[in-house]
Amino acid sequence: MSVHEECGVFGLMAPEPVDAAVICHHGLYALQHRGQESCGIVVNDDGVFASHKDLGLVSEVFTKEVMASLPRGTMAVAHTRYGTTGATNRVNCQPIEVNHQKGRMAIAHNGNLSNAAELRSELELSGAIFHTSSDTETIAYIVTKERLTAPSIEEAVSRAMNVIDGAYSLVLMSPQKLICARDPYGFRPLCYGQTEDGIYIVASEDCALKAVGARFVRDVDPGEILIFSKEGVVSRREHCGERKKSLCVFEYIYFARPDSVIDGRSVHAARVEAGRVLARTRPAEADIVVGVPDSGLDAAIGFSRESGVPYGIGLIKNKYIGRTFIAPGDRADQVRIKLSAIEDVVRGKRIVLIDDSIVRGTTSGRIVSLLREAGAKEIHMRISAPPFLFPCFYGTDIDSQDNLIACRHTVDEIAEMIGADSLGYLPAEELCELAGCRDYCAACFDGNYPTRIPTDPRKDRFERKLSEL
Repeated sequence: MSVHEECGVFGLMAPEPVDAAVICHHGLYALQHRGQESCGIVVNDDGVFASHKDLGLVSEVFTKEVMASLPRGTMAVAHTRYGTTGATNRVNCQPIEVNHQKGRMAIAHNGNLSNAAELRSELELSGAIFHTSSDTETIAYIVTKERLTAPSIEEAVSRAMNVIDGAYSLVLMSPQKLICARDPYGFRPLCYGQTEDGIYIVASEDCALKAVGARFVRDVDPGEILIFSKEGVVSRREHCGERKKSLCVFEYIYFARPDSVIDGRSVHAARVEAGRVLARTRPAEADIVVGVPDSGLDAAIGFSRESGVPYGIGLIKNKYIGRTFIAPGDRADQVRIKLSAIEDVVRGKRIVLIDDSIVRGTTSGRIVSLLREAGAKEIHMRISAPPFLFPCFYGTDIDSQDNLIACRHTVDEIAEMIGADSLGYLPAEELCELAGCRDYCAACFDGNYPTRIPTDPRKDRFERKLSEL
């Protein structure tokens, strides 16, 4: 078990046909940190959809030959995925495409529905046949069902939002419109911008807007539906204010890129502040502060600035390997491939080692061992998040307490298990400083869930259901 994010979504609408797949390709590269299992692009060429989806990184899936096969178009939807719900296989790749009586639709989704199992059961009892084990298909079914009686696709999305609950940032494409929607809690980020030549861009993070040369316009508000068409942009706000805003605080701690700004708060600034808070609340006598690349670096800078302990680059990341947190497989074996210690920097030094989280402790133990082997005298580990104590139902791949080390051991015991001289977590009550005192969800740390808790939270619940038949 480890920390994962579900995915990144991207969409565009242009006034004239453009190389939509190329723009999506650049956008997905910028969002690759949000998921490395699969990716996909669907292009709308005058109402005709063309797509390509497969397992792998963006660079692996979208070869020159594949890119050449995708047509120009005025709209497109794209997705990069780490599957918190649903198995890692090609059938679960997104965007999901639907053909129905009222036309075609492609949909990409970031987040997890907290009532997905309940809705899926109701749909199956009414005759629906599911082809994937992703709860995104549940959303697609409900939107399609509502579209049969709704006067427009945006009305169908609005009606679907009365039914689905939990975390969802959606980008949806019909033959004539591009639609995005953010759940009323605002669990996951979503924003939009516009290029100089009038192309509207929707993305999970504004770093993807920058990657395609778009000017950031604003974040999509929690509960808001935006409709992009030839007539311009229309906002529907009937679901705004239905729930207390609950942006996932782990977006600031780990998920988002440091150059992104989410709901007005710089991710880099948030992580630097986390480091400052750690220096004040969990100080350590040390010679150097070292951050674990990449999401521990900003917090390490903050710790150094606040404490006066010099910041040093003691760990080097292999830039040709993705995040071990997100890459499938045995992370323990990947740590040495991903990271190496700089002996001249760490030898004989008392080190404050900053990382963003500890889930099972396996990765932390390997990193501590690397530094010990390089000659570090002392290692005082500091974590820029509180301990994980509860499962998450909104897109973070922590579906039970079974493998959460903090649920079974004290801080001192964990320090001994990972080989550190001391260990300190960010105090939960200080999360407000990190998030800029905005409303946020920290249920994985404090157990205060904004929604009703699912009866079966396991990420493989749909596969288990099929195996039990």
